[in-house]
Amino acid sequence: MSVQVFETQEVQNLLKAAANAGGESGDARAKQIVHRLLSDLFKAIDDLDMTPDEIWAGVNYFNKLGQDGEAALLAAGLGLEKYLDIRMDAEDKAAAIAGGTPRTIEGPLFVTGTPVRDGVARIDVDEDEDAGPLVIRGTVTGPDGEPIANAVVECWHANSKGFYSHFDPTGTQSDFNLRGAVRTGADGTYEFRTLMPVGYGCPPHGATQQLLNVLGRHGNRPAHVHFFVIADQHRKLTTQINIEGDPLIWDDFAYATREDLIPHVVDKTGGMELGLKADAYKEIEFNIALTRLVDGKDNQLVNRPRASAAA
Repeated sequence: MSVQVFETQEVQNLLKAAANAGGESGDARAKQIVHRLLSDLFKAIDDLDMTPDEIWAGVNYFNKLGQDGEAALLAAGLGLEKYLDIRMDAEDKAAAIAGGTPRTIEGPLFVTGTPVRDGVARIDVDEDEDAGPLVIRGTVTGPDGEPIANAVVECWHANSKGFYSHFDPTGTQSDFNLRGAVRTGADGTYEFRTLMPVGYGCPPHGATQQLLNVLGRHGNRPAHVHFFVIADQHRKLTTQINIEGDPLIWDDFAYATREDLIPHVVDKTGGMELGLKADAYKEIEFNIALTRLVDGKDNQLVNRPRASAAA
């Protein structure tokens, strides 16, 4: 039978001391969070009768997670990022905010500094023999259904090997390959001329996949394209679309799939006139609806570390 020491005065004093809960110095909010998380951990050790070997295996795992730079990837894989979306959905419902394109996770592979073009951007900077041409286009509208001018639509996605530029371990992509940003005109339209992405898997020897293996889970994502959309007097939208027909659409290790974010893929011709690599191409129409600010504020802005590059 496991011992139970969590409720003892000695442990409770230890928790307060570790978080400096009674001290005047330090950040009050940080102390509150650390005290709660540390308390939950100590209680779990009691309840699950964790052994010292298990505890130190966990500590060493976090060392590897940091060395691999995969904390944000693990956050997606364990559902933390999805959980934040669920909370924001609930907050919208409580505030009677309806409509708008559904949000979904940002993921860990965004890069700041992408040049903004007017209306249309071709973003396949590097050649990719294994990827066919793709056009993604649509209209950005507000809650009233009217087009929004001067909205900025930004997208990023993987190449045919499942690698994102700037993070590509092969070092063969330009920093802004398959990354673009477009400013809408008076008609609210945007268009990206790019290449068809594929899904990706977690680094096979990284810390995230190591834990997923222990859990008996895969670490793969369906083919998808990420979006940020911003416009004056509207809330920022963070979302992504999945490529129709991908077998992993409803088996995404990052839990990002939503029913309204699987637009149809249409076969088209005339790609050469658009400057694409072939005449036959795929087209996706993805119309985006934004929502108004809440009491004059954008409560969708998330401050988190993001990679940056210079164009």
